[in-house]
Amino acid sequence: MHSLPLFLRIAGQPVILIGEGETGQAKRRLLERAGARIVGQQEDAKIAFVALAEPDAVAAELRARGLMINVADRPDLCDFTLPAIVDRDPVLVAIGTGGASAGLAAALRQRLEAILPPDLGRHVAAFAGLRASYADPAERRGAIAEMLGALLGAPAKAGALDQTRQGASSDAPAFAGARDRVEPVAITSPDPDELTLRAARLLGLADRIYHPADMPAVLLDRARADAARIIGPAPALPLPGLSVELQWRM
Repeated sequence: MHSLPLFLRIAGQPVILIGEGETGQAKRRLLERAGARIVGQQEDAKIAFVALAEPDAVAAELRARGLMINVADRPDLCDFTLPAIVDRDPVLVAIGTGGASAGLAAALRQRLEAILPPDLGRHVAAFAGLRASYADPAERRGAIAEMLGALLGAPAKAGALDQTRQGASSDAPAFAGARDRVEPVAITSPDPDELTLRAARLLGLADRIYHPADMPAVLLDRARADAARIIGPAPALPLPGLSVELQWRM
């Protein structure tokens, strides 16, 4: 393996962030979602994120201090890279390419977003309880496969990444194939738990989110951390990729 995949628990821990522009803001949102305490360049920390147009000198200084660093768009300067993430808290799926192709990682994440149900996280306790119910590992694996098949709407099969989840709501779009488009999403409640399946999936896939100025932050937090947040209506002609326009329908 070119890298060792790890899940770092950084809640409450100091993390240096030196960033500018949308890339820096995307890193900030991701770190805040993980509960990090974001600090400046001269503070004590163990890891650092750099999002600068000319990062070499800053990266060298941080590395000389013994920090592990991530430098946006410069895998040659990175001690670690950030994966594409499918978040079904507490289930996290991370996809990495060693910094070789963020586009490939994003495309794989989009496939998984279309397969894994948005409410997968709330079923984790049931899976955890199988250890007590099935002492035999083989029986436990069979029970897990059966439960997972029920959640996904069909038994797992080879090539399942090429299929969207059967049994999803009828308004859930099939997200196969990237194309430039704007998808309007009606928001009827400030409670993120009341998002429709379609809305949750679109937020997880979108490259940019157009929204009213008073859109609750808890709803925007359901979008990808690296998706651009833009106040106002979507343009008449779609930009490259998927844009989502959130509309209040109270």
